[in-house]
Amino acid sequence: MTQLRTLHEAPTLLIPDQVLLPTGAQSGHAVLVDGGRIAAVGPVEAVAAEAPAGVARVELPNRLLMPGFVDAHHHLTQTFGKSLVFGEPSEIFQRVWVPMEKHMDAEAVEVATHLAAWESLRGGFTTVADAGTRAGVDVSAIADVTSAVGLRCVLGVICNDLGGGGRTTDLAEVVAAAERHLSRWDADGLVHPSVAISIPEAATDDALVVITSLAREAGVPFQTHLNEHLAAVERSLVASGERPLERLARLSALGPELLAAHATLLTPREIRLLGEAGSAISYNPVASSWKGNSVAPALLMHELGMRVGLGTDGTRSDAFRLLDAAETAQRLTWGMDVGDSSSGGGWTWLEQGLRGGADAVGLAGSIGEIAVGAHADLLVVNLGVPEFVPSWDVPWELVRIANRDQIDAVIVAGRLRLEGGWPVDWDGQALLDRAREVSERVVSNSSITLVDPPASTHRETWMNER
Repeated sequence: MTQLRTLHEAPTLLIPDQVLLPTGAQSGHAVLVDGGRIAAVGPVEAVAAEAPAGVARVELPNRLLMPGFVDAHHHLTQTFGKSLVFGEPSEIFQRVWVPMEKHMDAEAVEVATHLAAWESLRGGFTTVADAGTRAGVDVSAIADVTSAVGLRCVLGVICNDLGGGGRTTDLAEVVAAAERHLSRWDADGLVHPSVAISIPEAATDDALVVITSLAREAGVPFQTHLNEHLAAVERSLVASGERPLERLARLSALGPELLAAHATLLTPREIRLLGEAGSAISYNPVASSWKGNSVAPALLMHELGMRVGLGTDGTRSDAFRLLDAAETAQRLTWGMDVGDSSSGGGWTWLEQGLRGGADAVGLAGSIGEIAVGAHADLLVVNLGVPEFVPSWDVPWELVRIANRDQIDAVIVAGRLRLEGGWPVDWDGQALLDRAREVSERVVSNSSITLVDPPASTHRETWMNER
């Protein structure tokens, strides 16, 4: 893929074996990339006729050119602790994430974000929505790293004004910080600002209303974890007599600006309210299997015409495994009970990982599809492998068979970022060495509380009981 290293320098005609369009994989097509965007797409001869004279041509035999995936819910600064939470009960934020992020200085945030961004790109994600960090650093530290690495980021700033049983910040200060965040990023860059409240219970009614209004007026997502765990639902009921989503509805804080992460514990009425409001949902199936209380009714939401994207929640940044988990979770929790062997027909989960995710994070039409005017955020996927020979149904095969090792190249904004999973313009090995050192310092100094023992200890206990 070395011929792609100059992709950003001049208009380039990409001619793969197949191009993944919303209607499916198409043979005999080409894509013209110019200035970081897609200038033309269609049959090879037609696109070549539109291209400038002498345009560079890059043939990609046995390759699929497809849009980069969208991770609709991530926590970039939590990557040091992700393997600590295996086997842990829900609400690990109280015992792992908050203690760890409080001990993250500027260097730790930089390294953790760099590591997470690389993992996302390796897994086929060219855009992530970061729900905000609790680390005591300016979020520009996250923006600087994601931009340098080449990961498009919908960057949330946390706007909580409650915590520990009382008010933590004056509302005027929260609003001022949110307004600064919304105005500081270049609209043509890789950073797209959004606002966030960790969970509705972490904000007063006044804060929820004003932050929702800010997001609505600015046309950016308002991110929050909604109805994720039984403990959170019950905590809200005790505090206000309302479930979290019911409270947002009362405050008119449900709308198209809302990006609700998880939304797993929904009543029929709550599903109706979300649908009527035009809110978006990040369906996070891996998070459900690793630490959740339930699985979001994503297939039902899809059939109702609701806006659904897929998110990792920082679990593992592997887009193809996320597609598989999305389909499998729906088949196991809904499809098998009613004899629905298709459970979305494959394409549904591909759609939610691409255009659905783009819509959920507020970038519909700009990412998640190969279309004229969209950002050239692309993956070159190797189809010349045993898993794809023979190939009968590419969308289904991408959902159930594809893996990140097939990603030969990752392109963001028309520039090659990774080749064979490794960066082309910075030292990946040096980052790994640095990450081992910094993560050890952060985790060892944090007051993390784990309930489940490490796997080796768990095994030893089990063996001693025999």
